Amino acid sequence: MRVCFLQLLPEGVGKQVNGMLYYFKTMRAMDQITFRHDTVLSDVHMLLPNAHHLMTRLNNVGQPVFVSKFKILSYGDWHDYNHPGKGIKEADEYDDQREDGEQWTTTKQGKYGETSGEGNVEPFLDEDGDLNITHRPRKNPMEGSSRDLACPMVLRQSNPVLEQEEENMDDEVDKCFKDIIRIEHTMATPLEDVGKQVWRGALLLADFILSKPTVFRGATVLELGAGTGLTSIIMSTLAKTVYCTDVGEDLLSMCKRNVTLNRHMMETSGGEVRVKHLDWLQHDLCTDADVEFSWTEEEVADMYNNTSFIIAADVCYDDDLTDGLFRTLYRLCSNFPHTCTIFITIEKRINFTLQRMDVSCEAYDHFSHCLSQLQHLVDGRCSFSVEHLPSNFSQFLLYERIEQLELWKVTATPLPFDQAQCDSELFSS
Repeated sequence: MRVCFLQLLPEGVGKQVNGMLYYFKTMRAMDQITFRHDTVLSDVHMLLPNAHHLMTRLNNVGQPVFVSKFKILSYGDWHDYNHPGKGIKEADEYDDQREDGEQWTTTKQGKYGETSGEGNVEPFLDEDGDLNITHRPRKNPMEGSSRDLACPMVLRQSNPVLEQEEENMDDEVDKCFKDIIRIEHTMATPLEDVGKQVWRGALLLADFILSKPTVFRGATVLELGAGTGLTSIIMSTLAKTVYCTDVGEDLLSMCKRNVTLNRHMMETSGGEVRVKHLDWLQHDLCTDADVEFSWTEEEVADMYNNTSFIIAADVCYDDDLTDGLFRTLYRLCSNFPHTCTIFITIEKRINFTLQRMDVSCEAYDHFSHCLSQLQHLVDGRCSFSVEHLPSNFSQFLLYERIEQLELWKVTATPLPFDQAQCDSELFSS
């Protein structure tokens, strides 16, 4: 009956009702941690302590869009996170201090959950005999805090004038906080829309970028599979030009909006983010001026002539896409006249499969196989070296840096003309 009802509604109203149904289903899934077989939710949105995600609008396909704020830690707050889970602990302590105005004091917990300390309430058992834990009290947020307040929202049709006024107000607030990044994203999406979420691999790569400012300062950088654009925005605080690429008009529009929301991050460095369409399954870049997010001839030439770094954050979760990524890397680097360094982050996700009746990391295994093939490739045009980098650099963003997060460095070096010609003859024979 719901489908028949929606078919009778005008197109715009039908999309709005569809979006409302999707929103409530998403909220229910998040609260109960139950999903359909094709629905995934990033751990960043599930596990980030004390984070308030506010729904702002529905996107072009009727999905609810949320906005979250990520704070770049100041120099005095930099930490070296060498143990999994430490990031969550530090984040919790940081949020306690920001929300309450003072550091919340933990108390020693005794046997069976008894706690000691002034102001604590003794736990008790409920009618079923379960231990009832009393949550710590929360004070009202400080005046002038950059945090959003969690409040009930009613879905309504968008008003462009009101949206522009709200955006201008948010811009004025965020200009006072140069270290706050606002990111629009969705949550609990089908697998094909995971690029609309924020993943830990993007935060790990952002940490690495911020820990190496002299390496990336003034560079031209290409990001593949940029998703929400968070890593490109971080990179733009150091680099001169960042080509932020992905596929899908709706995703690229969200990415472009995020770049606009965070233009205050680029004011000091003078960096620029250009959101472009780049499909790993196609050989050529789109230069049709009538197509949104297409490339100009000047941009294509600049990208090939000046790109020093290629970055990709947590994009290897499907074998076909991983193959497309490595074909794209090979095609790009083979046409660069200079050495290019590639940084790739990946999360080693362990799953239980009925086929093997055991735990496995099939996506990671295929990624490792592609890395090995690239390293041993001999075609006479360029050579590739692969290196696994330790993840012991400073953590600038609040997330759980788990041991399954990995950072890989690939260096593509063009071969001298004489050696390339000789190797090409050997390869062809």
